[in-house]
Amino acid sequence: MPSPAAVVLAGGSGTRVGAAGNKVYLPLRDRPMIAWSVAAFTALPEFGTVVLVVRDGEQALARDAVGSGPVIVAGGANRQESELAALRALAPAVRAGEIDVVLVHDGARPLVDAALVREVLRVARTDGGAVPGLPRPGLAVAGEDGTLAGPADGLVAVQTPQGFRARPLLDAYTAAAADGFAGTDTAACVARYAPDVPIRWVPGSPHNIKVTYAHDLTVAERLLD
Repeated sequence: MPSPAAVVLAGGSGTRVGAAGNKVYLPLRDRPMIAWSVAAFTALPEFGTVVLVVRDGEQALARDAVGSGPVIVAGGANRQESELAALRALAPAVRAGEIDVVLVHDGARPLVDAALVREVLRVARTDGGAVPGLPRPGLAVAGEDGTLAGPADGLVAVQTPQGFRARPLLDAYTAAAADGFAGTDTAACVARYAPDVPIRWVPGSPHNIKVTYAHDLTVAERLLD
């Protein structure tokens, strides 16, 4: 039976959080932040393969942080290239039918829980694509002349992991690489290069925060309590 794979992206920087190096190695409780993000998938028996994408030159640092569980690959200059590097590593198993769904997660979201991961997997496997998000009521559309054009109902703040059937995802990223396209997230690439794949919204989690600034680490510590 085919199994899902997970990709954890850890090729960012620590500029906004105030770190001298990559923020994913900052301590959260008793271990590096990236170890929490990776463990969210390696702890689940459904996931036969977990790929951790890191900045080239940080492979040894990453291995010390996460142990022997994930496959570690070097990423590219941006998110799109890093996701492509992971999908290329998974490509033989995808084409052989051994991997049916791939979930892509930000390493800077260390508090994702098993329930959300499994719901994204379920919907992606059933419908083709799944993206978690939190409703954002009370927002309005700003017109080009600086006026408010009215309320924008139905908006959500998008989270990760974002899950998609593996073969259309691989094909989409291969086509995007040929065009030099770089999307804002996984869903953006799929929407452009695999328009026949439905992308379903699933309710996200308020605990699934992204650590961007220094105070976000404090919030994450409190949420762990």
